[in-house]
Amino acid sequence: MAMGLASGGGRRRRGRGGRRKPMADINVTPMVDVMLVLLIIFMVTAPLLTAGVPIDLPDSRAAQLPNNPQQVTISIDQAGYVYIDDVQVAVGGLPEALESLPRNGDEGPDITLRADKALDYGRVMAVMGELNRAGLNRISLITNSAVPASVNNRSSDEE
Repeated sequence: MAMGLASGGGRRRRGRGGRRKPMADINVTPMVDVMLVLLIIFMVTAPLLTAGVPIDLPDSRAAQLPNNPQQVTISIDQAGYVYIDDVQVAVGGLPEALESLPRNGDEGPDITLRADKALDYGRVMAVMGELNRAGLNRISLITNSAVPASVNNRSSDEE
């Protein structure tokens, strides 16, 4: 019995009252996990944010043009309504809306035209005519480039 009291129960006490030192390290693994999940979410949603007006674009095999940060996107949906950067333009108000676009001297901004493939060709050309009349001549037509275009070739009987 005297031996048990003298040894202190086999435990040694450190410092004040036997408490452990507080650990000053931060576990960053959960923070890294959260940041990676957020990165993946932003990578998936970023391409979806570029086109706010839902349009079924035609297919093309054309090469992709570089993206210009000062471009204006004009969209024509399946019903024929015109949008300038996600803001619907009133019917008949396209000339006034085009005049209000910011310009650098005589040059207007680069225009990207997105039109639904079910639209009448005349409707698209009417919008392009208004763009030309407003002096906006640098127009890029946007298509789906990931899929090969379906081209109707004439057969040898028609030649």
